[in-house]
This record gives sequence, structure tokens and C-alpha cells, in this order.
Amino acid sequence: MQIFIMRHGEASYHADSDPLRPLTDKGRQQTAEMALWLRKKIAEIDWVLVSPYVRAQQTLDVFKVEFPIPEPTTIETFSALIPGGDAMLIADYLMTLAQDGVSSVLLVSHLPLVGYLVSELCSGVYPPMFNPSAVACITVDPQTGRGTLDWQQAPDALA
Repeated sequence: MQIFIMRHGEASYHADSDPLRPLTDKGRQQTAEMALWLRKKIAEIDWVLVSPYVRAQQTLDVFKVEFPIPEPTTIETFSALIPGGDAMLIADYLMTLAQDGVSSVLLVSHLPLVGYLVSELCSGVYPPMFNPSAVACITVDPQTGRGTLDWQQAPDALA
């Protein structure tokens, strides 16, 4: 299974609470650029997991404009995908999806969780830093549960 872990786009600090922070215009633009870039690399996404926070939901909305996600793809708001979420719990859920035959998952979440999740899925990999809208691709063997970090791409490094 391929897992595409995406950090939400750049977000404003002007909100009543952290969960309500919206994307900035730059965050929308960078997310759109990453979605277009990813669309050239992969054919489809079978399952989507997204944080309940506004900036992650908005990131997914922008992403879907540039990388249409057809029906019947499952799009699931997953309450564990918050900044302080449990990487082990999420990794276990991803392994369940892999064993159920899901071949590709887009996951939209936050720092520091996105880095911890890479480390949880890929033994021996130190949690990488994620710029806003950056995506990491991990290939996981559903039989062994072992993952390999294939690549990580940030919008400011697109050629």
C-alpha cells in the first residue's frame, strides 16, 4: 500500500482557537501546486483520511479541485489526526486498511504528528520535518507492516 502523508497548507494565526485556523492564500496556492504535482506521479487515491481541524479540511478541499477523487473513494474525517495524535494508533488503522486491500491512502494532518507517523511506519527513520503542504510517500508491505519512505516533496522545491 502507498500512503501519502500531507501536512496542511500554510494557516493563519487569526482564529478563536487552534482547530479553527483557516488556510492563507499562500496555503491554498501551495496545496494546489502539490496536488497538481502529485496527480502527475500517481493515478488514483483509494482512501482519504483527514484531520477535523479547519485548515486540514480546507487543504483537502483545495487538493480535490486539482486532483479529483472519484466516487466511491472513502473520505473519512479521523479525529485522531490532530497535532498531538497517537501515531501508533493511526499506523495500526492504516495497517488494517492495507490488510483489507486498500492500495493507496492520502492522509492530511499536522505537525508534529505527520513526522511521527513517518517514523512509526518506517522503522529507523527519524521523524522528518514537513513544510506546509509537503507530502511524503511511504510504501507499506501489508504482510509485514514494514514501511519504506520513498520520497518527500515540498511545494517550494517543485521544479
